[in-house]
Order: sequence, then C-alpha cells, then structure tokens
Amino acid sequence: MENKQFFKDNKGFIYVFPFFLVITILVASLYEVNKEYIFYFITFYIISYIIAMVMQYMNHRKNLELYKQQIELINKDKDNSDIDKIRENEDFFALWTHQIKTPISALNILLQADDINKSECREELIKIEDYVNVALGYIRYDNMGNDLVLEEYSLNEIVKNVVKKYAPVFIYNHLTIKFENLDYKILTDDKWFSFILEQVLSNALKYTKNGGIKVSASDCDGEIKVRISDTGIGIKSEDIQRVFDKGFTGYNGRMDKKASGIGLYLSKKICESLGHKISIESKINSGTTVIITITKDRLNKSDLIKN
Repeated sequence: MENKQFFKDNKGFIYVFPFFLVITILVASLYEVNKEYIFYFITFYIISYIIAMVMQYMNHRKNLELYKQQIELINKDKDNSDIDKIRENEDFFALWTHQIKTPISALNILLQADDINKSECREELIKIEDYVNVALGYIRYDNMGNDLVLEEYSLNEIVKNVVKKYAPVFIYNHLTIKFENLDYKILTDDKWFSFILEQVLSNALKYTKNGGIKVSASDCDGEIKVRISDTGIGIKSEDIQRVFDKGFTGYNGRMDKKASGIGLYLSKKICESLGHKISIESKINSGTTVIITITKDRLNKSDLIKN
C-alpha cells in the first residue's frame, strides 16, 4: 500500500526518465555520437536517476512516518480526552447516585408513617426532581447547540413558573417570596434559562432557614440584570470566587453534606453559552445575591453555544 502511494505520488518523475532516455538515444543515433560517450552518458543518467529515486523514496518514508506519528498523537489525545470524559462522568454519577439516595430514603421513611405528611413528601419529591434535572442538564449540555431556541420571553412568566415549582418548599419552611420589576422581555432560551433559575433557587432554599427570597430585575446600560437575593447563611469570602468551579462545594457544602458542586458549574457554563453572565455577592449571615446579566442586543445562535 505504501509503495503504491509512492509510485502514485512520483509517477511523473518515473515516466519522464524513460522518455528522456529514448530521446537521448535517438538524438545520439541521429547525429552519430560516439557510442562510448553514449554509454557513459546513459550510465551516468541511470545512476543519477536511481540516486534521485532512492532519495525520493527515503523522503517519502520519512514523511509517512511523521504522518503516522501525528495520527497516533491525535488518536492518543482523542483517546485520553474520551477517557477523561468517561472518568468525569463516572465521578459525577457516583456522587449523584449517592446524593439522590438521601431524599429517596427520606421519602421512603415518610411514606411508612401512619399519618403521612404530604408537605414533607412533596419537599423530598422536589429534591429528587432537582437531582434528576441536574443529571439531565449535565448529559444534554454537550449537545446544547442542538437544543437551543433563542427567542424573546417574558421574564416575569419564566420566573413565576420556576418559583411555582418550589411553592410547597416555601410554604412548608415558612419562607416569603417577593417579585420586583420583572416586566421585561429577555432574549434567551426558555428551558435552559429556567434550568439556571432552578439551580439558583434550589441553593437559596437549601441555605435559607428564615426570612425569604426576592427576585428583581433592572435595566443597566442596555443589559437586564436579574437578582435572586436570599436571607440565608451567606458564603465565605474565600469561597465566592470558586463557587462556579466544577465539584466545588465550599464550607456550606461540606457542612450540608448534600451539595454536588455541579449545579452552579453548569449554570455558569449555560450562561456563557447563552451569551449571559452570572455572578455572586454574599456575606456570612447576611444572605446571598446571584446576579444574571442578559444582553438586550439581538444575538445569532451561531455566535453562542460552547467555545
């Protein structure tokens, strides 16, 4: 196969030699050139040709080896990347499986009681649904571009639909919910933006035991800033810069033992893919505010997705 490729790449050079050799012999015969000179010339010509062909072949072999090495490196990088992705998925689902067992076990205990508390059952069901949504979001994110619908949506409707899902948790924990200035149209993807809000609200509810949550929006220099503020335990200053890192749970997560470190990581990645920004402001014992910044400019789908 390699030799065939060599002859295919050098067929012009190969065919030219006999052509010029025949022309040389014909011209020499026509002008009655001394046969000894013809012999020396043809011998020199053949030797030069053979040397040139050998050099060409060696160069071909060298290039072929380099090409093979490059292919091997590419395949090795691809294999390593695939292996890393598989390990990453294994780590995530090992943690996810361990964590989703907690609300399932709690629900199982609640259902065995003689007097079933429906509010507590609903709260555990919501936790299970949140874990399932995180897993689905984690799986679908790699192919997010195939599932992206950029349109103008009512911010008020999206927020209230998401909050409605958590109504039993607000009621059971006696937490308030306030909406302020949400009458904006935002350019986003309804499903993915709702996923982000769900992760933010889920975290806010997890770490807020008293008071409540406020969702507000404002127009700042051509951008809509959506703020989700809670009166929870807050985040340590040294943890704020890392809350969006994959697998990072921080002090609160270590104390809570239920954080996966995936929800906010995915939220940030999705925000970037949608052309949004997300940031956090917080102080210990003073609550936390998550800020989602949405541009009002018209965006093209091809400009977004993952880099």
